[in-house]
Amino acid sequence: MTDRSLVLVLGDQLTPTLASLDCADPAKGVILMAEVCAEATYAWHHKKKLALVFSAMRHFAEELRTVGWTVDYRKLDPAQGFRSLKDAVHSAAAAHSATSVKITEPGEWRLKQDVESWAEDLGLPVYMLEDTRFVATHAEFEDWAEGRKSLRMEYFYRQMRRKTGLLMEGDKPAGGKWNYDAENRKPASADLFMPRLPMFEPDKITEDVLDLIERQFPEHPGCLRPFTYAATRTDAELARDHFIDACLPLFGDYQDAMLAGEPYLYHSVLSAYLNVGLLDPIDLCRRAEAAWQSGDAPLNAVEGFIRQIIGWREYIRGIYWHEGPEYT
Repeated sequence: MTDRSLVLVLGDQLTPTLASLDCADPAKGVILMAEVCAEATYAWHHKKKLALVFSAMRHFAEELRTVGWTVDYRKLDPAQGFRSLKDAVHSAAAAHSATSVKITEPGEWRLKQDVESWAEDLGLPVYMLEDTRFVATHAEFEDWAEGRKSLRMEYFYRQMRRKTGLLMEGDKPAGGKWNYDAENRKPASADLFMPRLPMFEPDKITEDVLDLIERQFPEHPGCLRPFTYAATRTDAELARDHFIDACLPLFGDYQDAMLAGEPYLYHSVLSAYLNVGLLDPIDLCRRAEAAWQSGDAPLNAVEGFIRQIIGWREYIRGIYWHEGPEYT
């Protein structure tokens, strides 16, 4: 029997090099992407978050089609009867005569535990692959945590520096110190010049999503419009480049500063694009490192920014899986 995999891509897995895509064959496999009401309502999501995720999903589906994938995209429709992602998978598996289901590990305990029960219900093998978009594997974090009385981020961060080679000079940290946080505490004054955050005009796909969110989730918190987020990989990369060029040089100095009426200062505002998969974390760190190497950004700024990604971001993920769903 020819293997015909159904590859489920979640809303925070919008990455062409996703593990489940890498191990599937575009000539045989079918990608399923589904906007499911249960995933939009299990938490009280901000309207803009829902709009960003749904629009980015729709744009990513088009991106995949252009490189040869068959994509079965299920738009949100309360009348369709899908109560959950499992229902959508069951329907698509039958429609495409799938012989297996592949999925990259979800980023939440809730959904991972649900997926682990699917094989019996679907009558198909369900292969869950580790998310390779992170630096530390689960096993590496567990090895690091074992036997430690205190799980301090700083020491985990140093291990991530060694593993990636970011800001390393041989086996020593660049500049002789691991952490330049002491230099990153300048106060912001009212006359501080700050670059403006790039804004992106919604296209037809995004406008359709905005109308959908207004119609289906009117009680969710937040103002939906104006909506100026990047919903495509191209626009997310423009936002990335703007940060590296215009904001990174002073990011370090003012990363802890607050100023009334200035919500962003020199911060990147890229975390949403990292978290849905439009930007690659290591690529972003490499670009920041290159700015320091070329003399376009100081070490304290670049180290502080890289620490947020391979330090805090990786560490918090590690703690989340290490401690389990009862951790508060």
